[in-house]
Amino acid sequence: MLLFKKRKEDAPPMFVIAGLGNPGEKYAKTRHNVGFDVIDVLADQYNIKVTDKKCRALCGSGIIEGQRVLLVKPQTFMNLSGESIAALLNFYKLDASQQLLVIYDDISLAPGKLRIRRKGSAGGHNGIKNIIARCGTEDFMRIKVGVGEKPGDWDLVDHVLSRFPKAERAAVEDAMKDAADAAALLVQGALEAAMNRYN
Repeated sequence: MLLFKKRKEDAPPMFVIAGLGNPGEKYAKTRHNVGFDVIDVLADQYNIKVTDKKCRALCGSGIIEGQRVLLVKPQTFMNLSGESIAALLNFYKLDASQQLLVIYDDISLAPGKLRIRRKGSAGGHNGIKNIIARCGTEDFMRIKVGVGEKPGDWDLVDHVLSRFPKAERAAVEDAMKDAADAAALLVQGALEAAMNRYN
C-alpha cells in the first residue's frame, strides 16, 4: 500500500487575505479594485502566484512573515464577494474572527489614506455587506484604502468604477504598499502596531 505524503502547498492557511474588486480588464485599476491591487503588491513582495481557481476565486498559497496565508481575489463581482470568501473559510475550516483579513476601497477616506479595523459594520460597502451576510459575522479584520468621495454631480457607481487621475495615482500606489505592509503586521498578530502606524 502506497502512502502519499501531503504536499506542503496543500497545508491549510492560517489566514485568508482577501482583496475585493471586480474581475476583468474592464475594471482593472479602478477605485473599486484597490483590494485586488493590494493583493498584487503582496503577491509580488512574497513571491506568491495568485492563479489557482478555487471557490469562485483566484487564490495563491504562500508564506508571509512566517505565517501560511491564502491570497484571494473573489471572481464573483464585488457585490457577491461573500459567496467566495465564505466558501473558502468553510473549505479550510477557518474562523473569520481570527483568520480573515479583507482589503477594500473606502470612499469616505481621501486617496492615499488607510484605516485598519478589528471589526465593524459594512458602512454602506456592498462587498462587505455580502461578506457579513454569508459569513454570519462582522467580526473580521479589514484594511480600508481611501479612494476619495464622489464629486457631487456624479453617480456613485460611476465614481467607484472610474480610474484615478494622475495627481492621485501616486498617493494611492503608496497607500497600496502601506496596506501590504499593514497586512504583514496583522498576520503576525500586531494589530495595535498596524493601527498606530497607519491609521
